[in-house]
Amino acid sequence: MAYAVIRVRGPVNVNRNIEYTMKLLNLTRVNHCIVIPEDPVVQGMLRKVKDYITWGEVDEDTLTQMIDARGRLQGDHNVSDDYLNQNSDFASIQAFAKGIVDGGTRYSELADVKPIFRLSPPRKGYEGIKRSFRAGGALGYRGEDINDLIKRML
Repeated sequence: MAYAVIRVRGPVNVNRNIEYTMKLLNLTRVNHCIVIPEDPVVQGMLRKVKDYITWGEVDEDTLTQMIDARGRLQGDHNVSDDYLNQNSDFASIQAFAKGIVDGGTRYSELADVKPIFRLSPPRKGYEGIKRSFRAGGALGYRGEDINDLIKRML
């Protein structure tokens, strides 16, 4: 299983330890997204920065759309089926996304890929960047609802 993690809040008045953890996650700017595997170490990092990010389980269709629309290689080139066919064991973006969701591979293992997705702000905005998702805001764990947010940001 893979998590999609999106930075929601900016760098102003952020604790140094939290900012360092977000730097380790490659979440240096607002609306940047990463895809990481489910792991106890990663879950601890996510819990530490929960007041500045939102995350949930990404599904195969959403990840395929995100890689196709916003996946970038070095030199700002798009990730394409031809590139995946030549530089990995996967024949298409959809097969690559299925491998990531199933836990067989990582997005960052692809050669010359940029590890983040630069997304647009969501259509109709965030629900509120100072409250948790359970309290009607945009922060913290949101489960499968992360897919709806990502589709609004593509």
